[in-house]
Amino acid sequence: MALELVAVALPVPLRRQFDYLVPPGWAERLQAGVRVELPFGRRRCIGLVLAPPRLSPDDGHDYKAVARVLDEAPLAPADWLKLLQWAADYYQHPIGEVVAAALPAALREGRPAQARQARCLSLTVAGRQALLDLPARSSRLRGLLAALDHEAGLRIEVGADTGLDAASLRRALAAGWVLEQAPSAPVVAASELPPVLTAAQSRALGELLAAPPGFSASLLEGATGSGKTELYLRLAEQALTRGRQVLVLAPEIGLTPQLAGRFQARFGAVVASYHSGMSEAERNDTWLAVRDGRVRVLVGTRSAVFAPFSALGLVIVDEEHDASYKQQEGFRYQARDLALVRAREAGVPAVLGSATPSLEALAQVRAGRYRQVLLPERISGSPPPQPQLIDLRLYPPRHGLSEPLLARIDLHLQAGGQALLFINRRGYAPTLLCEVCHWLAPCPRCDARMTVHRTQGRLICHHCGHQQAPPRECPSCGSTRLLPLGEGTERVEDALRNRFPGRRVERFDAERLRGGDRLARLLDEVRARRVEILVGTQMLAKGHDFPALSLVGVINADQALYSADFRALERLGQLLTQVAGRAGRAAESPLPAEVLIQTREPAHPQLLALLREGYDRLAERLLVERAEAGLPPSGYLVLLRAEAAQMAMAQAFLRSARELAQTSPALGEVQLLGPAPAPMERRDGRYRAQLLLSASRRGPLHRLLRSWLPQVEALPDARRLRWSLDVDPVDLF
Repeated sequence: MALELVAVALPVPLRRQFDYLVPPGWAERLQAGVRVELPFGRRRCIGLVLAPPRLSPDDGHDYKAVARVLDEAPLAPADWLKLLQWAADYYQHPIGEVVAAALPAALREGRPAQARQARCLSLTVAGRQALLDLPARSSRLRGLLAALDHEAGLRIEVGADTGLDAASLRRALAAGWVLEQAPSAPVVAASELPPVLTAAQSRALGELLAAPPGFSASLLEGATGSGKTELYLRLAEQALTRGRQVLVLAPEIGLTPQLAGRFQARFGAVVASYHSGMSEAERNDTWLAVRDGRVRVLVGTRSAVFAPFSALGLVIVDEEHDASYKQQEGFRYQARDLALVRAREAGVPAVLGSATPSLEALAQVRAGRYRQVLLPERISGSPPPQPQLIDLRLYPPRHGLSEPLLARIDLHLQAGGQALLFINRRGYAPTLLCEVCHWLAPCPRCDARMTVHRTQGRLICHHCGHQQAPPRECPSCGSTRLLPLGEGTERVEDALRNRFPGRRVERFDAERLRGGDRLARLLDEVRARRVEILVGTQMLAKGHDFPALSLVGVINADQALYSADFRALERLGQLLTQVAGRAGRAAESPLPAEVLIQTREPAHPQLLALLREGYDRLAERLLVERAEAGLPPSGYLVLLRAEAAQMAMAQAFLRSARELAQTSPALGEVQLLGPAPAPMERRDGRYRAQLLLSASRRGPLHRLLRSWLPQVEALPDARRLRWSLDVDPVDLF
């Protein structure tokens, strides 16, 4: 006797799908892509159907039945589900967790796939009179009417989380003070006229538009301030004219408002944002609006790559080199690469933009898989500033700032310019030192030092998040001579406030800008020239346009020069080039732009080569070095990590995994390196070890993974410790 079974993805950490019994008469409802409620152990789960029901011989297994079908039609287009299945296979991650990562929380929890119904309201003549006559104690009602009276004829959308009082709204509607109207569908409506393109932009746009029909990948390599965003807008306009949708990825939340604002100014209400800084309700509404075609341009961070486009016509990845596109926890995917997969499967063009392209992108250009389009000139016509070194051996810094740098800051401020000081360290000081016995404040849970955060009055570990109050006495010798050692953003900010009283100094880092839209508001203050000195981490180094910024100072360029990470020099080159590119981008800059880099290694050959020859030449040399070493992009890596209460247990698990790989017929040309302790052996109270798999081609590596991972999962220790697999890792730390 045959059974009718349906394959379902469940949000559990198991690399498999689950078969459930189809109740009589339910087969037609169980289409691929619908959500179902299912019994799983002692609980109920929300799963996603992966394929239509199938007949299967009765094998005597006691299958549980589908309890409820939540959707009348598939939740998203078929290519969306195909993308998730591809990603689960490539990154060797449980399909159920991939589905969960791609869905907003409301849909994961089984709520109806319906956006909140916005109510469009306008103020009547009687309402305007009531606003004048209402007593002051009717504050909520006055607030509602005042919001609607902010501009003549203004219509606003009131959602569930706007904060407007429901009782006041009912009273205003009943009194005829407010009129409710049916919301209209958003249309492409430009409020901004496009600027005239420079000759270089026109040439680059022509090359981009000349891409062959169907899928193509173009690397738009443009200097900082060269006008890449305007070309994105022109390409998006072409796609919208054809009735298609556009996906635009940005690496970080901080860059999303500026980029989304440019698109909204050009195309109006059909543009939406999507990132983790939004409320879950907002993310759910946007996700569904993309699916239904009401959002035509989506600007978002890496999770936006999973939006369910119904008519995708163009994919844009801005700052494609940025490591933030790689998810580092859980489902470890690379959003840039998945965006290219989406474009390829949809048969549409993809444009990757950067002033400092990743070595992976440059290797694809060399191989003829990407078209390279150059945009070497700034719109302003001024050349990028040539960075100059300040030798800290000759000019010892105080609180991280040398006198030559301080003098140049003063000069630019006197001329009406702005200065940006870049330091990629949060907090006040990287550690707390005892001057007597040289004790350094350690993290009790990591092989790392605690960072001094003076604003919070805490010692904080930036690896595991552990916090504690600073000791009053040295735990080692009892001395009270405890000194914050080194500089972070807080210390540099304090030093600048003391040196330049009356000048507005603002700090840009994760602690200062945590939550809400603080970053967007502060960036508006900078562009309005109400902030004169900016101090910040890498969130300031990319993508931002500050017309009056004339000086950039890099507090310390030496951190990456001796790093064990093989990507360190590539990232240093990208970071220094990007942060230097913030200066002198517009004609409004009051002085010739300057970039000053403080270093104790002014003769370092790689640093000198970067400054004299630029990032492109550095990248060419690094490509040769990577090819000789068989490292990405000339080779491919997979990292198997293990974490346990004892290092011996983590190492034993990885040795067992290595033995399984060595006896696998699929091993072939794959090399096994390790196991070995991770560079940071102990983190968050657990010991960490890793096994690296390397191959010159992807195919052999993935063939091994498909046969090897089920065996690794079956190892006795696999459930006694934490382990994870990272395909194409960007962090070996």
